[in-house]
Amino acid sequence: MRGKLVAGNWKMNGSLASVRELIDGINRGMDTIQSAGVAVCPPAVYIPEVAARIGGGRLALGAQNIGDQDGGAFTGEIAGSMLRDFGCRYAVVGHSERRSIYAESDQLVARRFAAARRAGLVPILCVGELLEEREQGFTEAVVGRQLDAVIELEGIAGFADAVVAYEPVWAIGTGRTASPDQAQEVHAFIRRKLADMDAGIADRLIIQYGGSVKGANAAELFSMQDIDGGLIGGASLDAGEFLAICKAAD
Repeated sequence: MRGKLVAGNWKMNGSLASVRELIDGINRGMDTIQSAGVAVCPPAVYIPEVAARIGGGRLALGAQNIGDQDGGAFTGEIAGSMLRDFGCRYAVVGHSERRSIYAESDQLVARRFAAARRAGLVPILCVGELLEEREQGFTEAVVGRQLDAVIELEGIAGFADAVVAYEPVWAIGTGRTASPDQAQEVHAFIRRKLADMDAGIADRLIIQYGGSVKGANAAELFSMQDIDGGLIGGASLDAGEFLAICKAAD
């Protein structure tokens, strides 16, 4: 039976002092989380600091992105092996901000996904539609296309050791949230699409929801059959709010 995973994406926020305060606050509350998996994804420069403060506890560490190559002349990129050196377990790939602001294509996202797996990291593959795409009825076409790019490169087997995060772009940082039923509909589509190729992998796959999740709405979202936790943005910058979301996943 698949569990639930809550991962905090801190984005480009924080200072050394605030990162120390935040991770210490989360650490203090981890003994109240019984079963849900919990991870934090700080900016890359703070990964060593967070790794040192996590120690060998239950709190897992992730990166917000990963280079699509394993090393070499790729200025500004970070190889999966480097992330592993500092104790990372997860790597987010294809976040909507990477796709929209930095024009990362479905194919580049798929290569980053593959690079994470080669390094022994668990990729958290983000998929989701723009507001205009939802309004035009293209949600499944867009999400399906984003999944297909990974399937074409890695096959369905690539999802055996991966996480998918559905993040409707129109609900990220806007305060708007897909209703539990809206989110569940897309999560069920993702699981059905993958189940057509391998029912076992699809059934075990953790599919997170990302899009203005807060302590106040987390329990209702996570009660949906195919919603297995969340990829949390702004709310993960507050230790108390983030822990409330993790408790909802429990």
